[in-house]
Parts: sequence; structure tokens; C-alpha cells
Amino acid sequence: MAGFRARDMAAVGHRMVPHPAVTLALEFGAGQPIVNDASGRQQRGSLVAGLGIGFGGAVWVRGENVECVQVRLSPVVARAVLDVSPSDLDGSMVALDDLWGSEASRIREQLAAVSSWKDRFALTDALLLRRRESRSSSVDPEVAWAWHRIVAGRGLVRVDRLAAEVGWSRKRLWSRFRSQIGLQPKRAAKLVRFDHAAHRLAVGESPSRVAAESGYTDQSHLHRDVVAFTGVTPATVADEPWLAVDDIAWTSHPTPTRPLGS
Repeated sequence: MAGFRARDMAAVGHRMVPHPAVTLALEFGAGQPIVNDASGRQQRGSLVAGLGIGFGGAVWVRGENVECVQVRLSPVVARAVLDVSPSDLDGSMVALDDLWGSEASRIREQLAAVSSWKDRFALTDALLLRRRESRSSSVDPEVAWAWHRIVAGRGLVRVDRLAAEVGWSRKRLWSRFRSQIGLQPKRAAKLVRFDHAAHRLAVGESPSRVAAESGYTDQSHLHRDVVAFTGVTPATVADEPWLAVDDIAWTSHPTPTRPLGS
């Protein structure tokens, strides 16, 4: 999880870079984040966003005096925690009030009442753990295993080999994976591969090296993939604020917070 504080990103906003996780945003500041997608849909306040949201650079976040805790959840546990299947989200977003009702308001008040990010993270962690423990997983063990293999292999896996390893037909794995994770296995692998490549670009590695070591046929292949996922070139995506935050927020760094637009 990560903490975000943005005084003013109303004019410029921030592009959401697709990520292989279901995103939960819990806002508690004086202002509300406003999220817009390419279809013209808009969400304000706390929300849940589907796996890989932001494809094509179509989703932007704006707002003033925004404070929120953002959590990235594996699609394997997302339904048990959030009360919505990743496949139902289908790369879109839904207001948390619509999913959790009054509980969404309570967590907002609790987050606003404490003064440190450490305490906010602890509150969020306890909330998610409580919800997870009170619900059973709806993901087949074979599907969960396949997802973890894709992530561990940084997207460089073959779907037919995964099916053989779990003892299923390719068609069965394809169908179960799509219905429970929210993406087809091949699409999930492409998203994971892109995510790995984008973060290597963000720390300053050259596109040629990233392409050669991330499973792309050449630099042009990497370029096409990055543009398809983000709407911008590899050189531009390397400077995206969401990726800059990841180096701090999604690792074991002792201070997992970073302001955006402060």
C-alpha cells in the first residue's frame, strides 16, 4: 500500500499506468480524487479499479487537497476482500460506497482521525485482514497457481504449458482463469511483462536492454507494447509519477509514502 497527498493536480492530473493488480483507493482528505476514463465515465472519492485499468493511457486522476491510501491486491484474493470479482470489474472502476455501503464512510472517518501514515496503514491492514478472514476464496487452486507462475515468471510463460502443469486442458484453464482473475491468461502474461519492463525503464535502463531482457523480440516490439498499454512512448512512460512512487511504495522501503503533485 502507499499513501498519496496532492495539493493541486486539478489542471495536469496523473495518468494511471496499468498494473497487474486490483486497486483499492481509500480517500480521506479535504478534497476528493476525480478519476476519468476514455468513455467519459467519472468516479469521485474512494473506489475499486479492475486489473490493468488505464490501458492506452485512458484513465486520469485529478483533484485538489487529495489524500488517500492506495492498496494493490492480487486478483487471487480481491473478491474475498472487496466483495467484487475482478472479472466483474473488467478493467473499469466502481465506487466503494456501492460495494461496502456505510463501511466505506466509517473507514474514511477512521483514516481522517489519525495523523500519521503509519497509523493509516495499520488501520487499512487490519480492515483488509478482517474482511479476508471472514470470507472464503472463490479462486480454484489451479487458477491461483497459474497466476502466481505468471507473476513469478514476469509474464514469460506459455499458457499451454501452464495448463499441462495443472492437468487441465488449455480451454478449461483459459475459461476458469478469465472468469476468476478477470483477464485471459495470455493477456495477463502480457500485462505482467509490460509492468516489469516499465519499472526497468523508470529506473533508467535503456529501452534496448529492457527489450532484450524482458522477452520482447526487439526494441520496436517493446515500443509498441508500451504505447498500447500507456498511450505514450517508453521515454515518456519512464517519467510517469505512478512508476516513480512504486520504487518506494510497493517494496520494503521504510517510508512507503510519496506525495504526488505537492
